[in-house]
Amino acid sequence: MGEPHRIGIVGLGVISRAYLDTLAHHPAVRVTAVADLDPARSEAVAAVVEHAESMPVDRLLASPDVDAVLNLTIPAAHVDIDLGAIGNGKDVYSEKPLAVTFDDARRVLDAATAAGVRVGCAPDTVLGTGTQTARAAIDAGRIGRPLAATATMVTPGHERWHPDPDFYYRPGGGPLLDMGPYYITSLVHLLGPVRAVVGAGSRLRGERVIGSGPRAGERIAVEVDSHVTGVLYHEGGALSTVTTTFDGVATTAAPIEVHGEAGTLRVPDPNRFDGSPAVFELGSSAWEPLSPLAGYVDSGRGVGLLDFLAGPARASGDVALHVLEVMTAMLRSAGEGRRIDLTTTVERPAAVPLTPVGEW
Repeated sequence: MGEPHRIGIVGLGVISRAYLDTLAHHPAVRVTAVADLDPARSEAVAAVVEHAESMPVDRLLASPDVDAVLNLTIPAAHVDIDLGAIGNGKDVYSEKPLAVTFDDARRVLDAATAAGVRVGCAPDTVLGTGTQTARAAIDAGRIGRPLAATATMVTPGHERWHPDPDFYYRPGGGPLLDMGPYYITSLVHLLGPVRAVVGAGSRLRGERVIGSGPRAGERIAVEVDSHVTGVLYHEGGALSTVTTTFDGVATTAAPIEVHGEAGTLRVPDPNRFDGSPAVFELGSSAWEPLSPLAGYVDSGRGVGLLDFLAGPARASGDVALHVLEVMTAMLRSAGEGRRIDLTTTVERPAAVPLTPVGEW
């Protein structure tokens, strides 16, 4: 990569710690600036990250010491920060989802194209050995032609552990836009892009109670559907059934299963980088665990940014735009009661070769 890319981080909430674990000492990047609406947060990070200076958001976006902006703000702020970075001629890599609405996400990519800069977006968990090994098994024909998949995410809600969970229950939140990017991005890597969707949604209750932190016991309003399910029609012919909920308690279902004419593939949690896929082949009597065959080994949050900077990006804005359209179309389908054909498509991202830690 030559000289380290200089990174400015905007948004220093819970997820920033995981990114800093990967990026703070990686030779390919240097965190030169940090910013947050709470100056105390950015000052605390700058005090422990070598070379990082705490500064206001606007100054960071314009700083000549920042080559690329890492946007870790809440979903409702993604577009403003992305456009601010793009307007200052900087590449930007955002936490998921790319935007709250499809139109806003399209606006970000159009602005980047006009400015000659690049956009990347999480999730990057799908670049780890878990999902990539599962993909390698499909590509090697271990289950024959893929026919269908299921993706299941069940949790009683993030307010049980998150000290400030409000945004999970406001527009731009909900189980699908929050957790769906992991599952749907994984399905795109495994089975290719989606051409149409059908969705349905419901809301168990109108408020939630914060379970931890200084606001424990406070009630917050639920403004979005907290249970969303639907079917994805992949361009290759496979059908994926997706269920995401903040209203359940537990499940025995695999996070993702892919069914083919010659076997079934069990895929690890797409919210993790690792995990052991397993294959049950037609005529066999047991699941066969798969050793790592592909993916970034021992990776963590931020590997997608490193991949993005090295190029060509797998966690690209184009993939994120397509995944966002899948999700927003599911929500629209739930409201309108009909199948929605998508307007975007995307090339299936390149597979990640088995890459040991220290080589990425």
